Parts: sequence; structure tokens; C-alpha cells
Amino acid sequence: MAILSRIRRTDSASRREPQRPPASPQSGDDWIVEARGVRKVYRGGDVPVEALQGLDFRVRRGEMLAIMGPSGCGKTTLLNCLSGIDSIDGGVVVVDGRSLQRMSDAELTRYRATNMGFVFQSFNLLPVLTAVENVEYPLLVGNVPPREARRRALETLAAVDLADRAHHRPARLSGGQQQRVAVARAVVTQPAIVWADEPTGNLDSATAADLMALLRSLNQTRGQTFVIVTHALEVGEQTDRIVRMRDGQIES
Repeated sequence: MAILSRIRRTDSASRREPQRPPASPQSGDDWIVEARGVRKVYRGGDVPVEALQGLDFRVRRGEMLAIMGPSGCGKTTLLNCLSGIDSIDGGVVVVDGRSLQRMSDAELTRYRATNMGFVFQSFNLLPVLTAVENVEYPLLVGNVPPREARRRALETLAAVDLADRAHHRPARLSGGQQQRVAVARAVVTQPAIVWADEPTGNLDSATAADLMALLRSLNQTRGQTFVIVTHALEVGEQTDRIVRMRDGQIES
């Protein structure tokens, strides 16, 4: 496929270190994420830093949840560990009934691609691709036939009010439009959960409000589960529940 060929020429796959999986807790139908005793230790300096200190965390299916706290408290680290982007040094994480620690690297990569969506502060769109190509990319990686991938990508762009920008590259889109493309890319595979790390961080207040209205609409109309890391109280107040962190632990 032309799009995949273009990306493979400019992108290289990252590797994760294998780890011994701990036993996983029993997951109930109401909880899409269950984490128990999660620890994350950074050992880059002279003194190891325990970024996550054996915390427990759960997300209800269909919930829109915000993780808030001061800079350096471990918000993004928690999101990365819950989503399998980073490995953990203790505990277990179960997403939609699957223990991430029991998966091989290849299995985890496929699971993230098909069961999770990601929205980042910096948009992370591929500049050589148009909006519709960016959105259909995860479908093509998942072996969805090109015609079906294009149909679903256009349909999802319409759902985020960008049908008229489908063939524009990111450089020709505003920041708010780029983030809407990123949201469309995150939900086009109909994932079990979408992780959003400071999704309004690069947007002005009016555009941020529009984006949050879009996420809430997707949450309500599609039942999409969102976990949003944010420092902005106005963002957190629009979610169903706020989880507050400090010094690698959950306060409330």
C-alpha cells in the first residue's frame, strides 16, 4: 500500500524489553481498566526515582476521567504505564480483560493498535500525509482493506466536522483542526479506550473548549471511554470524575 510504503521509508520500529508477568486480578464487566500495586522506577541518575509508588487505579467502561496534579507528580507516567507504552516495575495492569504484562512485545503492539487510541499534546500527525491518510493509517496497519479504510476515515472526519479538510496536509490546518484529526485517528478503529495526554495543551481557551465538547460528544454518542491527563481545571471539570495525583500516588 502506497501510504504504508511512504511511512516505512521514514519510520523505524521501537523495541521493548521483555518482562516477567505477575498474576492479574479478576476484572469485572464494569471496569475497563484495573491496575493494582503499579510501580515505576527511573534509574537514569545516581539515585533511583520511584515515579509511581504502588498505586491502584480503575476506570469504568464508558467513563470520561481526568488525571490531574502538579507538574512532575506522575500523571503522564501513569498514563504511559496503563497504556503499555512504558513497562512497569511492579503490579499489574488489565485493560478490557487482558493483562498487559502477560503479552509479548508483538502482542502488546497489536493490542494497542486495535484496542487503544492515543491523543497527544503535540498532535503527532504525519506531515507527509493528508488528514484522511493520517486517519486511515491505523486501519491500514491493521490490515483493513484500503477502500473500507478510506470510507471509515472519511466518515470519522465528518464526525469531527472536518470533512471539508480531508485532503489537506497538517501544515495547512490550524492547531484545533490538527487536534481534531488526531482525535479522529484515535477513534477510527473503535478502540476500547482512548488515552489523551494534555490534549488541549497547545490550544487557546476557545479552541480547547471546542475540543472538549467534541470529546464529550464522542463519549456520549459512541460510549467511548476517555482517560485524560490535564493540568487545566476547566478540562477536568468537564469529565465524569477527577483523579488527583501527588508525588507518584493517588490522593483522591
